[in-house]
Amino acid sequence: MRKKILMMAAVLLALGLTACSNNDGQAVNDANQTIQAESAQETDISDNSEEKNNNENLGSALNTKDEIAKDSSSEQTDNTKQNGGTLVVYFSVTGNTKSVAEKIAEITGADIYEIKAAQEYTDADLNWNDSSSRSTKEQNDSSARPEIGSEAISFERYSTIYIGYPIWWGQEPRIMDTFVESYNFDGITVIPFCTSGSSGIGKSGQNLADNAGSGNWLEGKRFGGGASEDEIRSWIEGLQ
Repeated sequence: MRKKILMMAAVLLALGLTACSNNDGQAVNDANQTIQAESAQETDISDNSEEKNNNENLGSALNTKDEIAKDSSSEQTDNTKQNGGTLVVYFSVTGNTKSVAEKIAEITGADIYEIKAAQEYTDADLNWNDSSSRSTKEQNDSSARPEIGSEAISFERYSTIYIGYPIWWGQEPRIMDTFVESYNFDGITVIPFCTSGSSGIGKSGQNLADNAGSGNWLEGKRFGGGASEDEIRSWIEGLQ
């Protein structure tokens, strides 16, 4: 009887050990699967993070490239304006020189600037038969420099300037001398033109060049008050 009891106890002990062994193995397997799942998840997160960083770096590089291209384009536009602009400057009292100046600006696509006297000229001032008129006195005094009333202008954008005026007493009006002595024409091609009823341009263009002391001054052109656009265009094309 005792022997049977001992055998039954041995069998039960063996079954208990087997069950424990199976449970421990299952626990180990479960732990391994958990570790593998977490590792795979970390790998996915790492891959996604790396891909996101790569995309952000690529986007940043593209934005930088676009900004550089935009800055370069803007700089090129500014340089083009500074190196290739054309300006028409004129002084006109009766409107004849203004008419020619506006046609030149339209043909060349130039900007336009009017020289205005601080003290406007009246009909009496322009009376050439009066030896005491304002214009007569000014033209008889080569040192006269009438004050300019229009705002100053910058030549920074221009490489070519047409400069127009009427002929008074066979010369340029003294206010034109005031103007050219007030600016630096270095690096600029200057093209004089004038209007008159009969007088030619004479030495007026050379006088302006001498008083300016800078710039590349070309030979000027005289026009009548009713100069046509075709006449003016033909002259401009002949300068090229």
